[in-house]
Amino acid sequence: MNKRHFLRSLIATALLGTAGLSLHAHADALANAEKAGTIRIAVPQDFPPFGTVGPDLKPRGYDIDVANLIGRELKLKVEIIPVSSTNRIPYLTTGKADLVISSLGKNPDREKVIDFSVAYAPFFNGIFGPSDIAIKTAADTAGKTVGVTRGSVEDLEYSKIAPANATIKRFEDNNSTISAYLSGQVQLVATGNVVAAAVNERTKIRRLDTKFLIKNSPCYVGVNKGEAALLAKVNEVVGKLKKSGELNQVSQRWLQAPLPADL
Repeated sequence: MNKRHFLRSLIATALLGTAGLSLHAHADALANAEKAGTIRIAVPQDFPPFGTVGPDLKPRGYDIDVANLIGRELKLKVEIIPVSSTNRIPYLTTGKADLVISSLGKNPDREKVIDFSVAYAPFFNGIFGPSDIAIKTAADTAGKTVGVTRGSVEDLEYSKIAPANATIKRFEDNNSTISAYLSGQVQLVATGNVVAAAVNERTKIRRLDTKFLIKNSPCYVGVNKGEAALLAKVNEVVGKLKKSGELNQVSQRWLQAPLPADL
């Protein structure tokens, strides 16, 4: 019995020691990246304009530009790791990536699992329309015809604040909603800024200018829990990129709009 107890104690001690080493390694991601000379960043591969594959078969988009800028500021080589919306957080928590820059929104459930940097990109639903229509609030859409995609977040949120004499025309998908706007069937559309940016990139007919936000959900860099040094460094870099105007250039390039002043 004594021998068995001794073996159990020995195994338990070994396991605790291994766990301690694992935790220590996990909590030094910045030091490990600096030692390796490389930082591994997970980015989207199927969500333009944040991330997609270009004609040269290389990743391109808002998030890829930001990943490379962060790598430059950290003086580290960037290893781009393409991920999907479903596996981006698991890639971070299992140690396959040091950071996730993948149009990641913040919510209470995610905050229990990972930490978030300051916001680096705008992501919102709003009312969009031509530059010659002056709209600043929901009340200003009175008497206007607004196109929405049936059952979308924009449909649900705008319906709550739309004035009684606004006409809401519902369409079955985003393509139908945008087509209705481009053909003049509706004066305004309720959609996402990513959709608006994609439309503006493809056509100059009736460009979609932002009128006002319906729901705001900016993007953040995802960092593992316990990585205080890495998180602080990322926040420092994002702040520097905002101040220098480089992040605004990224927004102009990929979203066809300036970085919001309150981001």
